[in-house]
Amino acid sequence: MEQLIENKLIQADKTFSEWRKVPFEDKQKLIRKAAEILKNNSEKFGSIITTEMNKPISESIAEVEKCALMMNYYAEAENILKPEKIESEFSYSEVHYVPKGVILGVMPWNFPFWQVLRFAVPAILAGNTVVLKHASICFGSGNAIAEVLLEAGFPEGVFQNLEVGHTAVKEILEHDAVRGVSLTGSGKAGGEVASIAGLNIKKSLLELGGSDAFIIFEDADLDAAAKAGAKSRLQNCGQTCTAAKRFIIDEKIEDEFLPKFIEEYKAYEVGDPFNKETKLAGMARPDLADELEAQFNRALEGGAEIIIPLERISDNEFKPGLIRVQEGNPILKEELFGPLGMVMIAKSDEEALQMANDIPFGLSNSVWTKKADRQLFFIENLESGTVNINRMTSSDPRFPFGGSKDSGYGTELSLLALKEFVVARTIVGN
Repeated sequence: MEQLIENKLIQADKTFSEWRKVPFEDKQKLIRKAAEILKNNSEKFGSIITTEMNKPISESIAEVEKCALMMNYYAEAENILKPEKIESEFSYSEVHYVPKGVILGVMPWNFPFWQVLRFAVPAILAGNTVVLKHASICFGSGNAIAEVLLEAGFPEGVFQNLEVGHTAVKEILEHDAVRGVSLTGSGKAGGEVASIAGLNIKKSLLELGGSDAFIIFEDADLDAAAKAGAKSRLQNCGQTCTAAKRFIIDEKIEDEFLPKFIEEYKAYEVGDPFNKETKLAGMARPDLADELEAQFNRALEGGAEIIIPLERISDNEFKPGLIRVQEGNPILKEELFGPLGMVMIAKSDEEALQMANDIPFGLSNSVWTKKADRQLFFIENLESGTVNINRMTSSDPRFPFGGSKDSGYGTELSLLALKEFVVARTIVGN
């Protein structure tokens, strides 16, 4: 291991011994200050995001502002980590929540501020320290976050950005100072990191891929569904785990809904990412565009039909595509991470549910219907961490976020996230 990385891990561990003792309310004051810095400089930090991964600048600024919103939520949060008294016959009868130590974050490029802070803020508030291994194209974002926290008054060593490649993760995670890991990324990366963590008896939290269903029925507001569906698929150039990727349409409204959806879809045209009016820009890297194009061709080989062709117009830019896919097409087992959507037609509620659940993933689904009994049917039977009713998927600091099946395990956001990287210590006796 490079001496610089070794020193940072030692610093994180040393800082942890003091940081864990800082009162919860004092940690919240620092989080509030960091949120203020982010909000007041959202255009500056948004520009870093757009420069690194091509996100439209309006979306980048919104990402930074959402981070500030989330941090203010934790700055005002109830301290659920206070010792809990348990009724018993003993003089000492309590549960204490004890932070684990240094937590490694392995984070992706698609939301380079949000993904990092969504994991780091509750972990730090719980008393842990954090070291970040960011995506290689987002080291600027990682360094900017570290600078914001230092400016806000966090002690050195509470949050450190490690400029290392993915091959360094194993050695870092095996280091004695590191006690857990949170990864947002692909299933392959998640499996590898979880294996290392498991072999070393260290806690892991995984937020992995998705292929979310967007299900539309005849009693829905079709205009609103069409508009939300296009945005849900194409914001961030479709490079979002919780993006709508499979549009399951009730056959009774296929002829009415599909033209509305296509019209909204075609309104997304590639533009300059630094223009605040741009809604769609290029993908983050050319190799990611290569992969999406290969998936499109595989889908066609598997029997998919073109509704709107996926047209590549540069090394990393596409005119968004839309394909009709039948059950059994192997592409349904993959995640499409880019501006390509899939349409499926269902003959009944039961078939729509089967289509939605018949994939390896279980992150977040969206159901559009006004009928209460139908809403309840899907709430109770969809196999995903989140079910949205008459709205597109978007994470909210107040609510738990996480997946099921191959989409990972563990909870981010909400008060529950405060307990992800702590030990529930029992104190009992006379």
